[in-house]
Amino acid sequence: MPHYTTENICNIALVGQTNTGKTTLAETLLLQAGAITSAGKVENGNTICDFDSLEKEHQHSLSAAVVSLDHKGKHVNIIDTPGYPDFMGQSLSVLPAVETVAVVINAVSGIEMLTSRMLEWTGNRKQCRMIIINKIDVADVDLLTLVEDIKENFGNECLPVNLPTDNGSKVVDCFFNPSGDSDLGSVADAHTEIIDQVVEVDEKLMETYLEQGDELSPQQLHEPFEKALREGHLIPICFVSAQTGAGIPELLEIITRLMPSPLEGNPPEFLQGETLIDTTPDPKQEVIAHVFKVTADPFVGKLAMFRIHQGTITKDSQLYIGDARKSFKISHLLKIQGEQHNEISKGVPGDICAVAKIEDMHFDAVLHESHEEHLHLKALEFPEPMYGLAITTKRQGDEQKIGTTLQKLVGEDPCLLLKHDASLNQTILQGLGELHLRVMLERMNKQYNVEVDTQPPRIPYRETISKPAEGHHRHKKQSGGAGQFGEVFLKIEPLERGAGFEFVNAIVGGVIPAVYIPAVEKGIQQVLENGAIAGYPMQDIKVTVYDGKYHSVDSKEIAFVAAGKKAFLDAVNKAKPLILEPIVKAEITTPNDFMGTISGDLSSKRGRIQGSDVRSQNMICVQAEVPLSELSNYPTELKSATGGQGFYTMELSHYEPVPSNIQQQLKTAFKPITSE
Repeated sequence: MPHYTTENICNIALVGQTNTGKTTLAETLLLQAGAITSAGKVENGNTICDFDSLEKEHQHSLSAAVVSLDHKGKHVNIIDTPGYPDFMGQSLSVLPAVETVAVVINAVSGIEMLTSRMLEWTGNRKQCRMIIINKIDVADVDLLTLVEDIKENFGNECLPVNLPTDNGSKVVDCFFNPSGDSDLGSVADAHTEIIDQVVEVDEKLMETYLEQGDELSPQQLHEPFEKALREGHLIPICFVSAQTGAGIPELLEIITRLMPSPLEGNPPEFLQGETLIDTTPDPKQEVIAHVFKVTADPFVGKLAMFRIHQGTITKDSQLYIGDARKSFKISHLLKIQGEQHNEISKGVPGDICAVAKIEDMHFDAVLHESHEEHLHLKALEFPEPMYGLAITTKRQGDEQKIGTTLQKLVGEDPCLLLKHDASLNQTILQGLGELHLRVMLERMNKQYNVEVDTQPPRIPYRETISKPAEGHHRHKKQSGGAGQFGEVFLKIEPLERGAGFEFVNAIVGGVIPAVYIPAVEKGIQQVLENGAIAGYPMQDIKVTVYDGKYHSVDSKEIAFVAAGKKAFLDAVNKAKPLILEPIVKAEITTPNDFMGTISGDLSSKRGRIQGSDVRSQNMICVQAEVPLSELSNYPTELKSATGGQGFYTMELSHYEPVPSNIQQQLKTAFKPITSE
């Protein structure tokens, strides 16, 4: 039986850029609370969170890890997430499991790409946020300027609730015991700033505060403090040195006393079909739980971690997975502590638990008690996988094994995509970057003993049209006996970029019987899938079928498939067809010294620089829109250009026409498969 109830649970995710010290911070918090007897080190490969062999080898977190601790009657679940941008899918996937997202900032590096991204994403999800500034005791670090930069970038709602003193060797509280001075000024002044911000969400309390001028107690401030967190009106800033332990006791106090419980945070949105439903952390209600992480270990089997949002789960619970018609029995309910799996008898609302060896379990599944309910979480927004590799088997006979292994990896990572290009018979694995896929290939080799060869895949070009046109085709075959006959007139027109495909049946008078209209659309769809001029899928086209003819004996489905296909091709060739290329939004972070080199290189790749931001004292982030086709070897080029210090992320921005010379090259290389 758990020794805690829902009101005493606190769920927090540590997110932020790599090298901010999130894993070390989790380790030090566990040590401070007595959950472990000695702290491991990332460089020694003995931390609780980075237990995977590849994490030990790379000395960086590569997936989210769950640990927990108990402190003064509170049970705190901590999720440590990766800091590499290539693995941000792992960070985003855990957000529905927590009330509080703690964005960890390296005091030396300052505001980095993931700092901004995570504060923006979590703000849009209306989650409670806090900022933890780590490595405060590094020599010559300018914490005052960093706090000013945070306020300038993310708003004046970012306020310190404790402050460093003695050159970062200690931290003093600004909320519960506001007295004395700090390295950043008066503690009392910082306390007043917090109260002024918090009371703004409670008119009655603000009136009392302004009229009477009385000092408000922490008890009076607790409820408005939680409300300010929920409304994004306050983002507390805390200072620590995870390496030395400075500020760790104070941080633990703030987490357990001020951060919201499952009763106080903003719950994620669940839908039944398209209808929003209310969930409440009531142990007596029907169970609703969400699977936020799935791992497939060759030895342990499939392990699914879930957050209980409503109801109570026991080892005898019978639950349904999504819209499955058959329930499963929990049997073994687990509490996760890094790589340790400890069996428990009950999970209460707000807690994070796990279950093993349920093969139908998958990421983002909703567990519930009634098979009549089709419940799902409101969709999370993940970066689109844009970096791909074509996968081929290295050993004959491994094809099925490769397919099974890839499916397991894709099932674990929401930003890993597997697709098959039928036209080239290519299996393509897509991720968020070169490191992302390299680690996945290492995992295939070391965990599953599967080796593959890779090569760059085709660029996902698209085809479209640039002006309206009409098309016509009469399909007629006669070879003795019943023949084939179908005639189609249609017109096409371009749609706005990203609109897809629209089919309109404007036939009147039965000149083409309704039974054959789907066949006409099927013929058009064949061209849409396989392309008209260069073999790439077509998009952003409206097709209106407005006339035609049929024969009472010879007309059949196959005839109208062929007629629709040829009429559509006829129209496309008259409509000034275009080939579109994917343009990605790239962010390249590089030392200042290489800014000119990077900018010149992007221009040579047909890139358009959109702007740049200073990320720290010597790092700058360049934002640009670049054709994806120009970035096929960019990881190697960037590493070479910056001495290994630069990194980048990219996500799909939009499609736009390729230059005429490239369009001609693609058309010339296309060898269509001719068939009737």
